[in-house]
Amino acid sequence: MMDVSGVGFPSKVPWKKMSAEELENQYCPSRWVVRLGAEEALRTYSQIGIEATTRARATRKSLLHVPYGDGEGEKVDIYFPDESAEDSLPFFLFFHGGYWQSGSKDESAFMVDPLTAQGVAVVIVAYNIAPKGTLDHMVDQVTRSVAFVQKRYPSNKGIYLCGHSAGAHLAAMMLLADWTKHGVTPNLRGFFLVSGVFDLEPIVYTSQNVALQLTLEDAQRNSPQLKVAQAQPVDPTCRVLVVVGQFDSPEFHRQSWEFYQNLCQGEWKASFEELHDVDHFEIVENLTQKDNVLTQIILKTIFQ
Repeated sequence: MMDVSGVGFPSKVPWKKMSAEELENQYCPSRWVVRLGAEEALRTYSQIGIEATTRARATRKSLLHVPYGDGEGEKVDIYFPDESAEDSLPFFLFFHGGYWQSGSKDESAFMVDPLTAQGVAVVIVAYNIAPKGTLDHMVDQVTRSVAFVQKRYPSNKGIYLCGHSAGAHLAAMMLLADWTKHGVTPNLRGFFLVSGVFDLEPIVYTSQNVALQLTLEDAQRNSPQLKVAQAQPVDPTCRVLVVVGQFDSPEFHRQSWEFYQNLCQGEWKASFEELHDVDHFEIVENLTQKDNVLTQIILKTIFQ
């Protein structure tokens, strides 16, 4: 059993003093679910996502499996409000979670109904999960998906990025993106970072890294936590909301709070919300509901 505090790093960060077993526990969100057993929580989450996606595809105006690049996994699903000009809308892009190694756009259209009903186009983004995709590749894919939406809909009323868990990490990496090589600067107006991981170093020492194969250098290069305080906001009015659930683990709480603090240091227009009485999965499952707290925060941010 490995004690990560002995790996030769300064141990002022709490996770570095944890046993390998405790660290594993902290980064296993389903173990912190109170309302259901861990396996059932994962099953319910997947089921709600599949049902929401099936419903969205059956009832909403949509363009499915639209390629944003040449790779087989580089596709988006775009859902539109019923009566509207397609290009002059706010666009909400969602990056699914699953520790960069599970999940799919085909079961992630949670928020399509309530957002399209209020005049927002919703884009669910696919990317190559591990082991097929490396983390660097996923970050590049997500960057290209955002550039693609801007190029396809240049008169959009704002692009809003939302990610859950690993997807929140990928969305946060867009705060640091160099758009010049993509030939377009997306009209980014807001970020919703839901129950995310922003410092990837602890992940290197968990079983999640079996599929990811991250080196310490990979983890640091892809940790927005280490870079965002020094980064210059492209648009100082762009809002960044960091959200965590009451029943997320203490490490997930720490990750979100410290990322929020770093955003504030970097003069980003940041805010922090801990959502009462929800766990790591409910926080996104509930986006299927129009009167849900987070759904309302998203709509207010878009239409303020």
